[in-house]
Amino acid sequence: MLLETIIKKNHYIFLDKVDTWQEAIRMSCKPLEDDGTVETSYADLIIECVEKYGPYIVLFPNYAMPHSTEGAKGVNGTAISFMKLKESISFDPNDPSKDAKVFFTLASIDKDQHVDNMQQLFEMLTDEQLLEDLLWVNSVEDLKSLAAKK
Repeated sequence: MLLETIIKKNHYIFLDKVDTWQEAIRMSCKPLEDDGTVETSYADLIIECVEKYGPYIVLFPNYAMPHSTEGAKGVNGTAISFMKLKESISFDPNDPSKDAKVFFTLASIDKDQHVDNMQQLFEMLTDEQLLEDLLWVNSVEDLKSLAAKK
């Protein structure tokens, strides 16, 4: 399961709050940067895309999926990271549905792996109980407990 992979690879981070959505994206990429899956430039690329196209990464209220295209500059591997904020961050002050607390950041080196990443994530995101539970996760212990239940 995806959560188990995220835990095993240490691709998670828990924060109380961030000051800007740009910082949220940078921090959500940090676990992937720490093991060399992506370079710091990848976060900048995602931020540029959001500035250009709007908050397309907010899938629905409370859930964001920062990503760029497969094989993007600064991507050295394929992985998904998890970030949970205690306080949501707004991507559009005029639209509360664009606030996010839970981030799944995707990085992939080719189209097939990108599609596989998306399929794994969407399987998880269609589990309404899991989505509800993720809003209350505040530590790796919580995440491990949730992964064990699934």
